[in-house]
Amino acid sequence: MLIYPSMLSANPAQLGEELIRIENSKADAIHWDIMDGTFVETITFGHHVIAAGRKLSHLRFDVHLMIENPDKHLENFSRAGADVIIVHPETCRHLHRTLGNIKSLGQQSGVALNPATPTNVIEYCIDIIDIIVVMGVNPGSSGQDFIESQLEKISKLREILPSSTEICVDGGINNRTIKECTQHGANSFVSGSHIFKSSNYASTIQQLKESCGQSKL
Repeated sequence: MLIYPSMLSANPAQLGEELIRIENSKADAIHWDIMDGTFVETITFGHHVIAAGRKLSHLRFDVHLMIENPDKHLENFSRAGADVIIVHPETCRHLHRTLGNIKSLGQQSGVALNPATPTNVIEYCIDIIDIIVVMGVNPGSSGQDFIESQLEKISKLREILPSSTEICVDGGINNRTIKECTQHGANSFVSGSHIFKSSNYASTIQQLKESCGQSKL
């Protein structure tokens, strides 16, 4: 099971220091929530922040675009150092084309499904999707409670997706919900406030892994 701390919950006044702490915490990747103030109300990071962070970390960078017209920004985030670029179907006029553009830039492609977004929107894109992100909360802010109905969505996705496709859950992840999501078929998890509010990032990440059945490293 893979754990991806979300930099949305990091201390913004110490972003570089926080990134280095995560680098040393046995995290498996870094999750960057890119918000434009339109698709969601919050405004967060731009590609310049990703480029700066890339100089401090060798971990995989998952760049989650919660923005309108993501196609206009794919190349910038590609150049900045993204390894995975994730988009929302609601923001893409032609989802299949957008995913193809991501892969043509050399990144893995991802689709994020909001709590109310059905699984059938990806039916004819499955062959070019590397990771599906199931939003356990409505996007826009950290610290929300997990929406239990998303467990059924995870199970449905596990049935229709190839075993090689990663199912990641983003939002509301803690020691209890990570176990439930694992039992339904998820194999990676974005965790923000649960990690960054703790005093020991490495210990908290290890506890999450142990909660979903992974033995101690």
